[in-house]
Amino acid sequence: MLIVESDQTLGAPERLARLLDKQEIAELLFRYCRGVDRLDMELVRSCYHPDATDSHGTFEGTVDEYLEWSERLLRRYTGSVHTVSNVLIDIDPQPAVSADGVAVERARCEAHGIARHWTDGGPPELNLSVGFRFIDDVSRRGGGLWLISRRVATTEWVREEQFRPFDERFLRGKRDRSDPLYNTHPGQ
Repeated sequence: MLIVESDQTLGAPERLARLLDKQEIAELLFRYCRGVDRLDMELVRSCYHPDATDSHGTFEGTVDEYLEWSERLLRRYTGSVHTVSNVLIDIDPQPAVSADGVAVERARCEAHGIARHWTDGGPPELNLSVGFRFIDDVSRRGGGLWLISRRVATTEWVREEQFRPFDERFLRGKRDRSDPLYNTHPGQ
């Protein structure tokens, strides 16, 4: 599904609603990246519909299988930072109706990104940057949240990196709920 429709054909209220939908979909991508980088697999899971599928590198399967696969890979690294940009979202102007009569709004989202992975004291193959794209079919079912229905992740390039030793005087992010993000007042 690739729908390209100019938002200029819509009235102001519809354009505002479309803009808010696109912002919600973009924030869905950002939450996914946060969950991956913090190893918060519950947060990652919340970005997908229960029946979603993911095609990610050498992996293809259900969202639950993907979470198990990706967590196992991510734990090999000391940390990661996933960033996305060039987010383009095309919302299907015609909602569908599911077999059980629920209205389903659909969109296609493409985002380019760079994932940086590092392993303190690790070999070069565990210190790398990966250029990727997420091609997501997202949907909002029954007026709920926009969530991923199907993700295809492409790998555009891979580069081994040499990371400098980390100055321990700096506050360092954590890959669990002890990260400052999860504190009400970071630094306290």
